[in-house]
Amino acid sequence: MTIERMPMEWGLRSGAAVAAVVALFGGYLVADAYDVVPGMLTTAAPWPEPSPFPSAPGAVDGPAPAALLEDLPDDAPVPDSVEMQRLVSDLAKDKRLGSRIGVVVADGATGQVLGSSSPDKLMTPASTQKLFTGVAALSSSIADSTLDTKAVLVGDNTVVLVGGGDMMLSEGKGDPNAVNGRAGLADLAQQVAAKIKVTGATEVRVALDDTLFTGDQIAPTVASPNIAAGYIAPVSSVGVNVGLLSDGYTDNGPRASDPGKYAAEAFSAALEDQGLTTAGAVIDETAPDDARVLGEVSSAPLAEVVGFAMQYSDNTITEVLGRLVAVDAGLPGSNDGATQAVIAAAKRLGVDMTGARLRDCSGLGDGSYLSGQQLTDLLGVMVDPAQPELRSEATGMPIAGLSGTLDSTHGRFTGLNPARGLARAKTGSLPKVRALAGTVVTADDRLLVFSVLADSIPAKQTVGATSIYDAFVGDLAAYSAQG
Repeated sequence: MTIERMPMEWGLRSGAAVAAVVALFGGYLVADAYDVVPGMLTTAAPWPEPSPFPSAPGAVDGPAPAALLEDLPDDAPVPDSVEMQRLVSDLAKDKRLGSRIGVVVADGATGQVLGSSSPDKLMTPASTQKLFTGVAALSSSIADSTLDTKAVLVGDNTVVLVGGGDMMLSEGKGDPNAVNGRAGLADLAQQVAAKIKVTGATEVRVALDDTLFTGDQIAPTVASPNIAAGYIAPVSSVGVNVGLLSDGYTDNGPRASDPGKYAAEAFSAALEDQGLTTAGAVIDETAPDDARVLGEVSSAPLAEVVGFAMQYSDNTITEVLGRLVAVDAGLPGSNDGATQAVIAAAKRLGVDMTGARLRDCSGLGDGSYLSGQQLTDLLGVMVDPAQPELRSEATGMPIAGLSGTLDSTHGRFTGLNPARGLARAKTGSLPKVRALAGTVVTADDRLLVFSVLADSIPAKQTVGATSIYDAFVGDLAAYSAQG
């Protein structure tokens, strides 16, 4: 075997190629070191060590909450009774208010009467009567509760809507920030449909249990024109938008003739929207206590419901509150049971109700009688620190010139009236009747309670009476012992 030698020329060429590769690689390393080309080598100074990651400080207690407004001073001067009596007497002698006028002004802290005219005369209170119903509700055992609307299953396929006293349901979804419409029938239907569908059923029968309240749905003493005008709806244990047929809330207007049946039909439609078939028309059926609960929605807390009734002087909701108080007291949930329960609640709180007569709970009906002294005594209880459960009603009354039925859009406390923003009061209005009862802070920061009743005002002067009342309360607000 012979071995052929590699030609010398080829070997030289190979050596030259290797040398070229080495030279090129060495050049790249140099370029890398001077950061001309990418690589791991560098002649630059190293990057500085990063600063440590900042650590958040530990949670600490914030500053103690501070009141934006100071409490009224305990030593604020009590108004001079001679001057208060002069203001009261001037108002009582105003012929524009008719011949029957009752006025009382008292110190809010002590109850001392500072001025009065016919304080014990029994007069038509109109909607100032609502204060008694609100106090009765807030002083009852249901004060901290909500009004719950349930849907229960009876038999194999009957869904019964059980009213719990909420006539402020929304036809659609509930609004957690609202009082009227806090609970929604659409939400209730969604709960029910989810449980029905699990069983494989697709068809249900809808029934209504509206048995919580009894007797006349509207007090017999309410005049027919007021019913026709929509100032009140028939009282039911369940209802949509206070029985109003309009989309929004108003204090009058067309209302359902049977709010409970209207709500049940709206619930039935909501079940259809959830994919269930509802067979036939809504029927009446009393649900057994042990029926399986399919869903439940709750109203705003009762204190907020009371506040709504006071702000808007809502007759229907006030009548509902009265009947709830009656049921809680073990009385029939009727108009008579409600008025008995409201009077009893006032007596328990120390108000002398001698001679008082209530024909309904809202003051819309004819034949109710209260005195100015009874109203101011009740207001004194409402602002008493020993009765904190009633504070929400004392502070929830309309504010002069700013809210509810005392808003300036109603022509109340307009312009530079000194009581604007400093008085809170419940209004009352019926033919020939104007009433106002509430609290006011004087220029010396003293809290007063007051009531003004007039129930024989000439028909053409009832509108002007409110301006007279507002000016009187303005004088109370402007009063200062410094002159």
